[in-house]
Amino acid sequence: MAANPSNIFPCKLLCFFFLLIVVALASSENSESDLASLVAFKNDVNDPLGALTSWNATIHFCNWRGILCSKRHRGRVISVNLMSLGLVGSLSPHVGEPIIDFNRLSALEGFIISSNSLEGDINFISYLTNCTDLGSLSISGNLFSGTLPNSIANFSSRLTFLSMARNKIHGTIPSGVQNLIGLTRLVLEDNFLEGSVPVVIGKLSKLQEIYMGTNRLTNEIPSSIGNLTLLNRISLGENDFVGTIPQSLSNCTNLLALDLSSNSLSGSIPIEIISISSISISFNLSHNAFTGSIPTEVGTLINLKDLDLSHNRLSGQMPTTLSSCIVLERLHLESNSLEGEIPGGLSALKGLQELDLSQNNLSGSIPTSLVDLNLISLNLSFNRLQGEVPARGVFKNGSAISLRGNANLCGGISLLKLPPCPPTDFKKERHFSNLWKILISVLGAGFICLTLLLCICKFAYRRRSLPEPQPLVPLFPDSFLRVSYADLAKATDGFSEANLLGSGRFGSVYRGILDETRLAVAVKVLNLEVKGASKSFISECNAIKGTRHRNLLKILSVCESTNFKGIRFMALVYELMANGSLDPWLHKDYAGEGGEPNSRNNMNLSIAQRLNIIIDIASAVEYLHHGTDSIIIHGDLKPSNIFLDDNMTAHVGDFGLTKVVSNIHDGSSSSMAIKGTLGYIPPEYGTTNKMTKQGDIYSFGILVLEMFTGIRPTDDAALNGQSSLHQLVSHALHNQEMKIVDQIILNEHSDQKMQLKLKNCVACVLEIGVACSKEFPKDRTVMTDVVRELQNIRKAYLVG
Repeated sequence: MAANPSNIFPCKLLCFFFLLIVVALASSENSESDLASLVAFKNDVNDPLGALTSWNATIHFCNWRGILCSKRHRGRVISVNLMSLGLVGSLSPHVGEPIIDFNRLSALEGFIISSNSLEGDINFISYLTNCTDLGSLSISGNLFSGTLPNSIANFSSRLTFLSMARNKIHGTIPSGVQNLIGLTRLVLEDNFLEGSVPVVIGKLSKLQEIYMGTNRLTNEIPSSIGNLTLLNRISLGENDFVGTIPQSLSNCTNLLALDLSSNSLSGSIPIEIISISSISISFNLSHNAFTGSIPTEVGTLINLKDLDLSHNRLSGQMPTTLSSCIVLERLHLESNSLEGEIPGGLSALKGLQELDLSQNNLSGSIPTSLVDLNLISLNLSFNRLQGEVPARGVFKNGSAISLRGNANLCGGISLLKLPPCPPTDFKKERHFSNLWKILISVLGAGFICLTLLLCICKFAYRRRSLPEPQPLVPLFPDSFLRVSYADLAKATDGFSEANLLGSGRFGSVYRGILDETRLAVAVKVLNLEVKGASKSFISECNAIKGTRHRNLLKILSVCESTNFKGIRFMALVYELMANGSLDPWLHKDYAGEGGEPNSRNNMNLSIAQRLNIIIDIASAVEYLHHGTDSIIIHGDLKPSNIFLDDNMTAHVGDFGLTKVVSNIHDGSSSSMAIKGTLGYIPPEYGTTNKMTKQGDIYSFGILVLEMFTGIRPTDDAALNGQSSLHQLVSHALHNQEMKIVDQIILNEHSDQKMQLKLKNCVACVLEIGVACSKEFPKDRTVMTDVVRELQNIRKAYLVG
């Protein structure tokens, strides 16, 4: 019997409404689940900058900052983007469950929490495997640690972007990475990953960018990387790779940038690799052990901007085909064994800004055609060049060129202090008669002989009547190490760039290990071409000589000699400070690769460490002012001149601007042309040429304020309209505001009682900084009182 159509329609309609109810209930349940996960996240992280103030009950969570919901499925979170919000906290699992239950956020397509200060075991990402639509995952620039879990093999096949750079992740790269077949960008740089790059990485056929630099990866670069034909960026620098560059890399014909620098790669540079004409951004094989000549096929790189083959063992002549690389902006071939002449065809590189051919065996003359280039920097030092130095183009700027270590050069601008070139045109000589020529020669020879005789007599007389001449370098105790130029060159691997710790106004500092004692040292090499460098050298020697204090950087030796090419050489040898200067502990850089800004690194100082360091500095300055027979004025107190040993004890260094004042005179000042560093120079130095103890106290005060606010005195943006760091802090203290204090300090304690104690401590320290940096010198606190007050503050905080 046929069904009545009039009875069927109500049944279908009833089923339809039932389905709608089921979908609505499921959607509501999922929405509440997503909300609960986000609320749990907010409750378990610190938000010192107030970035998550919109995360409250008055605003629908789909409108919260960093949250994006699906338009199709209202209330389902599809993206969490909390990049660079200053968030602090741990995402470690609690007894098997994470702080934020990512299993609930199953609709997630993007999860970005990079550039914060989040920490915990990296294993928390395992909970994202339930997010089957996940396309982007970035946790870069945080403090996550632990080993990469094998569970990454279970991530969504739709994942295209995976970034875990700049964390503290260690262990090996799991072979399960081969399952991420949708990846186009893989960013693992700046961690502690070790072992081999898994061969199965060659299965990620869609990969376009790979960043694994600055890790501890070893063994050979897998040849399977050549299967990734879509690659346009490869960054494997600063690892421990060995062997040769795999030939299969030539299959990557879409490559734009290649960085294999700072490894232990060897062999010749493969012609097939240097012939990848698509490379246009950078080609960097520096700091390896490549041998042989530079292939002439380098001329294939007609779109390349940056070529760096420096610090290898390359030999032979510079290929003339380099002139075909007409887009080059940087060309670095220094520290090899290249020979022959500099190709004149380099003049075709009209966009070239940096050219460094130093420390090779190049000979011949400097091509005059180089004057036609708009070079910003030219380094031809330590070769075997000869002949006249041009005086046009970049050669007019003495600070832009370096020609040291080329004994047979002549001419050029006066600043180079090269000998004049001998005349070469004899055609216009006057033709004297033979008689006149003979007469002039005889008279000239007689005059010269008479002059020499008088000089010898005068010299003999002076030797009898004058005391022995004093050496340029002040005498040091016999307990000081005796080192030669050869010792220092060997200790620093020929003053290699790899051992360069930093550069300043008057020279560069290198890390080294003395051969006989195996002592780790810092070698400060003076750049004698810079005006005032010799004076700085003598000032530093005079200042440190005879001083003994635990918080002064200890000088181990001095060296005044000549290098292997007969050029004058001056250097100071110090103890090597294991933790470097104070500056990077206070201020963090934000430049990195991988397409994301770099976050603050892991060099954070606790308040206890800051108290210890500032007391160390104050003790050193007090000693300089009151602890010797003479008053020693440092003249350039700033974070980069404070050095930290392996126990984080501070040592005051860099006495290049120091003045020693005799107590016989006024005992408080010294005349000089005022120098120093902008932001730390006291205001009175602008109207007087007197260096004073009060000037040091002002610089110390600014240093105190900088240490506890994290604000540079020259950072106009951070000064928020105030004229100086002193004014900014004074205003904040007057209004009892603590927002200027470095957030790392304020986040150190979550306990309310400890928070109050911490804030009181910081306020007292800032008051000392303000008192030391007052405008008028007579109003500034003396260092003896500063040391005593700081010690009392530390005792009250740690014990009271």
